[in-house]
Amino acid sequence: MRIIACGNRNRSDDGAGLLVAERLRSFGIQVEVQSGEALDLIEAWRGADEVIVIDTVVTGARPGTLHIWDGAELQLPACSQPSSHGLGVAEAISLSRTLNYVPKRLQIFGIEGRNFNFGSTVSPQLLTTVEKLVDTIRAGIATETITA
Repeated sequence: MRIIACGNRNRSDDGAGLLVAERLRSFGIQVEVQSGEALDLIEAWRGADEVIVIDTVVTGARPGTLHIWDGAELQLPACSQPSSHGLGVAEAISLSRTLNYVPKRLQIFGIEGRNFNFGSTVSPQLLTTVEKLVDTIRAGIATETITA
């Protein structure tokens, strides 16, 4: 299983995925950190059968909401919103489908964020979700099934 955490430590809530990566690494779990750029993500998951991607998202839900999507089933918008990544996770999935590089199992864990201003402080609502997601992934690795 390959775990990829995306984010930008200097854009407030966008650092939530990186906090998940740090916590998982503290338990000895290998996590690759990416900025979230589409081509880097495709290269990172290319050849892997099982991949987890963790990123901060904006859907309009309450900050701290944990979204879980199956990358193989995910219906992508025709025109996604601009992100701090430029072309991001959705575009990586779309391009991977075209290139036949989508992993057999691709889970996307999105932590709903709201504040993407410059700064390194992640909103308190997201910190609880970070810990919940760390526990979920650790338990899933132990049982080889990850669901929340």
